[in-house]
Amino acid sequence: MATFARLNSLVVAAVMLGVFLQASAGNTTLAADGEKPDFKKWEPSIQKFEQQDKESPPPHGANLFVGSSSIRKWELDKSFPKLKTINRGFGGSEIADSIHFAERIILKHKPKVVLLYAGDNDISRGKSAETVTADFQKFVGVVRKALPETSIGFIAIKPSIKRWNLVDEIRTANKAIAAICEKDDKLTYVDIFKPMLGQDGQPRPDLFAKDGLHLNDEGYRVWAQVIRPLLK
Repeated sequence: MATFARLNSLVVAAVMLGVFLQASAGNTTLAADGEKPDFKKWEPSIQKFEQQDKESPPPHGANLFVGSSSIRKWELDKSFPKLKTINRGFGGSEIADSIHFAERIILKHKPKVVLLYAGDNDISRGKSAETVTADFQKFVGVVRKALPETSIGFIAIKPSIKRWNLVDEIRTANKAIAAICEKDDKLTYVDIFKPMLGQDGQPRPDLFAKDGLHLNDEGYRVWAQVIRPLLK
């Protein structure tokens, strides 16, 4: 056990060293390691949110969910009927996209809690665990600068059937981000990874849609059970 714990610590330390070196070098956030992001493709989604805000302005002090399609597809009103929630998920997005559009879809709503689910697409498109971790820290920095009292939760990158071949990189990113959150009272690592695994250590098929990637109603029930205590 001591040997395993030491190896685990070395993995997290290696990831954090990579993150530090990236930050020190002043690297910009990339769509994949070595590739520039294309933010223009998200304009229709972002403008749709802005139109919704004009027609029905969401309340300040709500629980805001942002990130990729696992957020976009989530019917938050069903999972949290007694809570004020705002869904700002746009399918296919990465952490860098939520950073870029933070002012337009997150900060202006002044949420009490921000829940981020992203990193899944990042890794599938070639980003390393180090880059995902560095992008999470940038996301925190952007939210903190505008909303220093807002709590931020990182929903762990899920173990899916379709992307099980990427699980080692996913685990590494999750561990590094969990280590960051553990040191900050206003950051929470939301571990939905373990509840999504069966006794065989594989992703539970009963939690997924037919594509083996997105969640079904039971999958969202599991997520809601873990997340509900964190909401205001």
